[in-house]
Amino acid sequence: MSMAYEEYMRQVVLPMRQELTDAGFNELTTAESVDEFMGEADGTTLVFINSVCGCAAGLARPSAIYSLQHNHTPDHLVTVFAGQDKEATAQMRGKFPEYAPSSPSMALLKGNEVVHFIPREEIEGADPEDIVRNLALAYNEHCAKSSS
Repeated sequence: MSMAYEEYMRQVVLPMRQELTDAGFNELTTAESVDEFMGEADGTTLVFINSVCGCAAGLARPSAIYSLQHNHTPDHLVTVFAGQDKEATAQMRGKFPEYAPSSPSMALLKGNEVVHFIPREEIEGADPEDIVRNLALAYNEHCAKSSS
């Protein structure tokens, strides 16, 4: 692949990355950063596997961001970018091998255990409200903080 093409793609995906980072997601761009995060993971984490496809732009990213307005939300938000940060994406997907690679997709983790997974098949063609509801139900079950 030419360097010009790679640079072009880096520039094209910047807004797609920024949409999530502006919403508070921590971008993991290397296999090492994935391992470091996962080695210290506590509480709950929403992992967003980002993508350049239309269902990521029109459904997955907006739904994930909107879901964060819910009463209960994950303690941590992280993202890897499929097709761009290939090693980081492969490393993250390796953390939940029971799920087929899918992008976009979202995994809710408790510690290092996947407690809820939304593959591309449940995103593509879905209504954004249904995706947000799916996430909100998972947040209610797994992210609810006990009151003192």
